[in-house]
Amino acid sequence: MPAIGEISARSGVHVETIRYYERIGLMPKPARAANGRRCYDTKAAARLAFIRRARDLGFALADIRALLLLADNKAACRDAHGLATRHRDAIRAKITELKRLERLLSGTTERCARTPAAPCPIIEALTGNAL
Repeated sequence: MPAIGEISARSGVHVETIRYYERIGLMPKPARAANGRRCYDTKAAARLAFIRRARDLGFALADIRALLLLADNKAACRDAHGLATRHRDAIRAKITELKRLERLLSGTTERCARTPAAPCPIIEALTGNAL
């Protein structure tokens, strides 16, 4: 059974993050070797990979916990769909906001004369004068 360093390298999840997941209950406490080192089985490695993929998709830890419960209990796909749909909708809202911010920053940087004497539209935007 692989130790924490090996499972970290395989999964791309930092050792401290794995320990954190154990502390908060996302990962079960692993078996220990005679020397006290953590030993992970294939089920734990699969669970860590699941968590990693969910984090890569931007799911919050609370949502990952809920998805793990659904997976562990072989629950209805409908529940997982609801979580994923809410997350997707939140991402869409963030994208809309990021596009608005990009337009604002593009506009202010295009108006910037880059000279010491002229009022700076970037500074004005940050102070609230140009928003």
